[in-house]
Amino acid sequence: MGTNHDHLQDPHPAAPARGRPLRLGVGGPVGSGKTALVAALCRTLGRELDLAVVTNDIYTTEDADFLRGNAVLPDDRITAVRTGCCPHTAIRDDISANLDAVESLERRHGRLDLVIVESGGDNLTATFSRGLADRQIFVLDVSGGDKVPRKGGPGVSGADLLVVNKTDLAPLVGADLAVMDRDAARVRGGRPVVFGSLREDPGAPEIAAWVRSVLAEHRSAGPAPGSADAALPTGAP
Repeated sequence: MGTNHDHLQDPHPAAPARGRPLRLGVGGPVGSGKTALVAALCRTLGRELDLAVVTNDIYTTEDADFLRGNAVLPDDRITAVRTGCCPHTAIRDDISANLDAVESLERRHGRLDLVIVESGGDNLTATFSRGLADRQIFVLDVSGGDKVPRKGGPGVSGADLLVVNKTDLAPLVGADLAVMDRDAARVRGGRPVVFGSLREDPGAPEIAAWVRSVLAEHRSAGPAPGSADAALPTGAP
């Protein structure tokens, strides 16, 4: 895979939205709770949406194995990508392996509503190409200290949703959540931020509600021209 760390330019054009599932990227540092968030979304949304997951690890399939072991989805709806390189490269610079995995799931399961792509653990620069992910969530945790949001970086400042996880640990690590909230608001220019603890609230209802709203927006693009659905009149089943 080639490497291009110019974070100001996306090397791939955005994928046309019409007639395909919403693709949601989930990124963040190692241990921030990305896999726990993916599991929470699968549990909360799995009964109402047709969804699938692609996980990324450099050499193992650990994250996919965790999701399968916790039975958040049927096994054939979870695909693992071994990137063999910097996680950032596989979600932004050379997205071919991830894109192949996403498209394979789409072909295998037909009309999916949502495909979640979890990045391998990376740093504050990690962002998804819009050629791979329509929307992206970046996950931080408070154990890194309350200074992390003000350090910014493309992941923190540019993600469609910032999740600050493990708020229950704030008193133990001396992190000031009010400071984190203030700094996150400043660097994100009004983009939404959710604070919470996936350990204490494993259903992640606020984040799931955000995903539903994004999915509704994605669906408003309508079916692909020339598809069977495009020929159906309004209100047709």
